[in-house]
Amino acid sequence: MSVGRDLPASLMLVGAGKMGGAMLAGWLDAGLDPAATTVIDPAPSEAMTRLCAERGVALNPQSPAPAAVMVLAIKPQGLDAAAPDLDRLIGPETLLVSVLAGKTVANLRGRLPAAQAVVRAMPNLPASIGRGATGAFANHKVTPGGRASADALLSAAGTVAWLDDEDAVDAVTAVSGSGPAYVFLMVETLAEAGVAAGLPPDVAGRLARATVAGAGALLDADPAEAGALRQAVTSPGGTTAAALSVLMAEDGLAPLMRRAVAAAKRRAGELSG
Repeated sequence: MSVGRDLPASLMLVGAGKMGGAMLAGWLDAGLDPAATTVIDPAPSEAMTRLCAERGVALNPQSPAPAAVMVLAIKPQGLDAAAPDLDRLIGPETLLVSVLAGKTVANLRGRLPAAQAVVRAMPNLPASIGRGATGAFANHKVTPGGRASADALLSAAGTVAWLDDEDAVDAVTAVSGSGPAYVFLMVETLAEAGVAAGLPPDVAGRLARATVAGAGALLDADPAEAGALRQAVTSPGGTTAAALSVLMAEDGLAPLMRRAVAAAKRRAGELSG
């Protein structure tokens, strides 16, 4: 799919924090028309103000017109207060793309009754550098053209997986939405284990960080399954095999990760609605 070809003719970004701002920069680089782009943010950062000025994007115009796509990227807790003003900015053909955590399609349409076609997306933190993993669900009002536009926008921030069931968004939240924190924790604990094994803290920290970053880059570059890559670096009877015998034990990493993801999914369901 051509991202540039499927970008919407006009776009309104509501909320231009770190995630929203990074996505906007990616869309503009991908070919989004800055003259048909509007940013609504009550307290834009200096960087966002500068970006809009340099690229010719309208920032907080007095009388904004409805756009083909409204991307909702405000803080979830701010939705109730902002909803009445936002609802007036949604036209009959506007596609609403929400990246608000814990806000279902029903919740969004209840607060924004003008919205008919809604895409609910769950990106993760690496989307802010164009390396995200996003799960997305479209309600039945979204046309093929609307889905293509949403896919083009979300793809500019990384990998997109479309879901047939909105309930699966909670699982996406638990796996990829929260997943970066699991990886960061692994770096922390790997470094701590290195210190316990005798390395200076700064050396252990640098090695742990570079090891995880390098393994991630290899996963991205090599089409082989993760299990195959693991086996490729595991010599029978070697040091890696000794470590994996602990991590792959019945009480090792796999059951721990299942419990962690289940806890995150359960909490996502509690926050939805």
